[in-house]
Amino acid sequence: MIFSSSLLENAVNEFAKLPGIGKKTALRLVLHLIKQDAREVSNFSEIIAKMRNEIKFCSRCFNISDKELCNICSNTMRKSEMLCVVENIRDVIAIESTQQFNGIYHVLGGVISPLDGIGPDQLTIDALVDRVGKEEIEEIIFALSPTIQGDTSIYYISKKLKELPVKITTIARGIAFGGELEYADEMTLAKSISNRIPVENFIVSGS
Repeated sequence: MIFSSSLLENAVNEFAKLPGIGKKTALRLVLHLIKQDAREVSNFSEIIAKMRNEIKFCSRCFNISDKELCNICSNTMRKSEMLCVVENIRDVIAIESTQQFNGIYHVLGGVISPLDGIGPDQLTIDALVDRVGKEEIEEIIFALSPTIQGDTSIYYISKKLKELPVKITTIARGIAFGGELEYADEMTLAKSISNRIPVENFIVSGS
């Protein structure tokens, strides 16, 4: 692309750094902002800057939060004895959108993937084990994407939890292997949660 303005070019290059945004899409977004009232664009940039500077992570489950505890962990109406383990914050949003789960969450921050240089120590696995030991957790539901990395993580964490008196289940395989949880439709995801199976059965059949 050849630009007549370095300001325009710099803005396009910054938008193109966003995931899923190519140069053409970035150009359309920038040109759209140019057409907007200067006050609206200023408000847009201030909101983004404020979000980045003030956003917090829940000290209990590692979900995005405005305070020390997220609105899910601080909600006394949630079933605190039922803990859903997910890979990332997008998965929390996906499950919450089904309106079929009323427990609490634990965000791992990824899955074990040696090829990508991600080991157990880089995830919040120790914090999860600590939570189960301290809180009155009756059931852990693994809601990880059905990939080799997700299965490896389930196997590893379930071994870490085997001495604790907690029921360990995983969502049913209504989602195609290799797919990602956040892209599953709400109906499929809801059925996968409601039809969850014990991890020991999953490990035997899935390995």
